[in-house]
Amino acid sequence: MGEAINLVENFKVEKVIFNCGEFNELERELIKVLDKKKIPYYNCIKELNIDDNKLYFLNNKDYGNENNNSSVIYTKVNNYKFMFMGDASSTTEKEILDKYNLPDIDVLKVGHHGSKTSSNKEFIDEINPKYSIISVGKNNRYGHPNKEVLNNLKDSKIYRTDEYGSVMFTIKNNKLNIETCVP
Repeated sequence: MGEAINLVENFKVEKVIFNCGEFNELERELIKVLDKKKIPYYNCIKELNIDDNKLYFLNNKDYGNENNNSSVIYTKVNNYKFMFMGDASSTTEKEILDKYNLPDIDVLKVGHHGSKTSSNKEFIDEINPKYSIISVGKNNRYGHPNKEVLNNLKDSKIYRTDEYGSVMFTIKNNKLNIETCVP
């Protein structure tokens, strides 16, 4: 979110989607820029069609907390299941498990940089990710990712951006390919 205004000012942005909940100060500043540039924005949506694919926004509740309000997105591309957890905590994870049946996720973008507030064992065991991506800075002051979270993810192949750099998934000839680029 911190670079959203910079992105909108320097790239062609057609639409912006906000999570559920009240807009914070940074979001209100972004909305001023969006209004000025006449870029439409939406919040708390349930699904989005992009060409032949559909993104499902699984978290449509206002928890009164920015992290728990994070958009949690599920999509299926060429029979590969992807799930993006934002900064959602175990509270949100539990509600998603109660509401949806999501076994055998192929690619999981791990919640909240692998912090101890996310990726609890029950959630990970249920979704059973094949690959887990943890977006985390090298030597970060929070000590992310948490050792317990790494242990919860031990049955998946873990890609950490502090170790692998950027991680790119492509699907070619119905095969999932993974490329990394160490900075």
